[in-house]
Order: sequence, then structure tokens, then C-alpha cells
Amino acid sequence: MSQRHEALGIHPIGAVDVEDGTPPEDLVRRRQVLRRARIAAVVVLVVLALGSARIVVTRMANARTLDAASAEHAVLYVRVASPQAAKAGQTLTLPGTLQGYVQSPIAARASGYLKRWTKDIGSRVQKGELLAEIETPEIDEQLSQAVAARNQAAATLELARSTVARWEALRKKDVVSQQELDERRSAVASATANLAAADANVQRLKQTEGFKRVVAPFSGVITRRNVDVGDLIDAGSGGGGRALFQLAQTDTLRVYINVPQSYAQLVKAGQQVVVTQAELRGQNFQGEVARTSGAIDTTTRMMQVEVNLPNREGVLLPGAYVQVSLPLAASQTLTVPGNALIFRAEGTRVAVVDGQGKVKLRPVTLGRYLGEAVEVVDGLAASDRVVLNPPDSLSDGDAVSIAKEAA
Repeated sequence: MSQRHEALGIHPIGAVDVEDGTPPEDLVRRRQVLRRARIAAVVVLVVLALGSARIVVTRMANARTLDAASAEHAVLYVRVASPQAAKAGQTLTLPGTLQGYVQSPIAARASGYLKRWTKDIGSRVQKGELLAEIETPEIDEQLSQAVAARNQAAATLELARSTVARWEALRKKDVVSQQELDERRSAVASATANLAAADANVQRLKQTEGFKRVVAPFSGVITRRNVDVGDLIDAGSGGGGRALFQLAQTDTLRVYINVPQSYAQLVKAGQQVVVTQAELRGQNFQGEVARTSGAIDTTTRMMQVEVNLPNREGVLLPGAYVQVSLPLAASQTLTVPGNALIFRAEGTRVAVVDGQGKVKLRPVTLGRYLGEAVEVVDGLAASDRVVLNPPDSLSDGDAVSIAKEAA
């Protein structure tokens, strides 16, 4: 038995190790411990390998997910809209001030003192009706003096004529010379001219004296009285003179409005308008465009428009602040939302998406602002797809994807 084990190199159980004297039981125990350690090591290595493999797989999955998310986020999603034709029925509302169809300050043509006035503010007067009387003693004296000078010139003319008649008779008898006769005839012509001048002066003073009576030049309402009895009146409204009354014709009123250049081509004479006043709620007054200035003011870039407004009931008062609404016809231009415009240093641009999903920044020419939309005069076609709310970083040639509209 011992010989067999020696040949195999295996210690028999219960034998003693001759090299170090270790009993066989301890040797078996050591071998068992070594085997267990090896198994544990293998298990640990397997666990580590599995853990490493799991980490690698997880990281690869995360990397693929990150790449997919990055690719998805790299795509720029935009909302687009197509340009629309301008809608009819747009109304332009502009402020204005009412004034009489005819209104004028009534000034005196004769200087003097106000004797009396017959009409006060709010009075309705007819054409030619007396408004006031002025005392003009200086003009009266000048008229008397002019009449006397005219009579004197008439007497001188009569004497010159009778003298010429006598000298013509003497010339036939050759008692006086032709030169003396011509001198007498010249005196007649001079006296005739002096009489005509005197007559003209008398007529002028009579007309001036007629201005002592201040009358209404047209029918209307007295809107202002600036004088009272005893006031010194100076002739004329310029210089030191002042207007006695303010007269306005109110059965028809006028209102002038300034239309911006972008709307000027759409306003025509005869167009119906609606006038409203804030204090008269619920009341609309129909008016009509009487005429336009036909030119743009180079300072304000606006065109003046006159509107006539019937006011037979006298509801509207001259000087009131009103709003004039002009219904405008639709233009032939396209409109885009206001949030589609891009304002850059090189000018106004609109981002258009082509068939390949590329962005093209187009320069556009703007027309009228319509609130949420704006007219584009040039630069767009009806088939274009315009980007809404474009980001500031959007550049020419960027690839974009059109987002679907939510239901």
C-alpha cells in the first residue's frame, strides 16, 4: 500500500510528511482551503467581469441615447405660415377737429367807438343782418370836407368852360391868339380831372362811412364777441386791429385729417366716412370726403383730406375733437404676421423655408401696419413658407424642420 502511494507521489492518509513533519490531516485541510480560495477567486473574477461588462453595456446604451438626443436637439423646429392677401373691410381711424363750413372773424373797416352791438354769442344771424354800429366822427368830417372840395372843383370847371367859350368866340374874330385859347382849353381839362378826383374821394369816404354798420357777410352763428359798447375800434384785423365777432356756418361742418403716406392712395373724393365723438356715445355721423390735397407733405409725410359733415340738427359743435373712420378698399399686396419680421443691421428680412428645408433670408419692403399683420409690398410670393418667431441665431442656409401644428 505504501509502495503504491510512493510510486504515485501521494501521501497515504494517516502517514507523516517526511520533509516537514506535517500530519496528513493538516495537508488535506490546506488543500481544501487552497481549493476554496481558488473557487472564491474565480467567483470574484467572474463577478468583476460581469460588473465590467454591465458598465460597458450601460455606457454604450447611454452613449447611443445621448447621440440620439443630441441629433434630435440639433434639429431646429419652426412654425411656418403662408403670406395672405390683404383682407377687405379695413378701417383707418384718424383724429380731427370740427370747424364751421364757413367761419370768419368779423372786423371793422372804419375806425371809431363802438356805439352798440345787436347780436351776442349763440345768436343765429342772416346774411346782411346788423351786428354792431360804430361812431366815426373823423370820417364824417372828412366826408363833409370832401363834398366841399368837390363843389369847389365843379365851380372851377364851370368857370373854365365859360371862359373857353368866350375865348373861342374872340379867336374867331382874331382878337386872341391860338396859344391863349389852348391854355384856356387846358384849364378846362385840368378842372375836369380835379372834379373827377374830388368825386372819387367823396365816393370813397361814403363807402367808408357805410362800414359804420357792421353786418353779417353770410348766415351763421355768432361764436365769439370780443368788444363792448365804448370800445375803441381800429380798422382792419391786422396790426393793432381786432375782430369784433367770430361768425361760423354750422349747418354743415368741416373736419381736416392727415392721412399717412401708406394709405394716401386708398382715399378718394366722395368716399363715405363715419365720424364719432367720445361724449356722444352710440351716435355715428355720416360724412363724405370732399377733396384731398393731392400731395404728400414733405415734413410730415401725410396728405391732408377734407371731410364734409351735415349738421342740420346742430348736435355737433365747431371745435370739438372727433374720430374719423375711413373704410379702405383692399390692396393687392400680401400680408404676413408681425412676428415673422427679422430686423437686422442690413435691413428688414423674412425667413423663408425652401423645399429642401433650408432657410433663406429675404429682404422685404413693408407697407402698412395692420395691427397683428403687416403688408409686404415686395420680396414675397403667395406660395412661400414664412418662419414665425424666428430665433436671433437663425442664419441663411440653416437646416430646419417644420413643426406640426397642435390639434
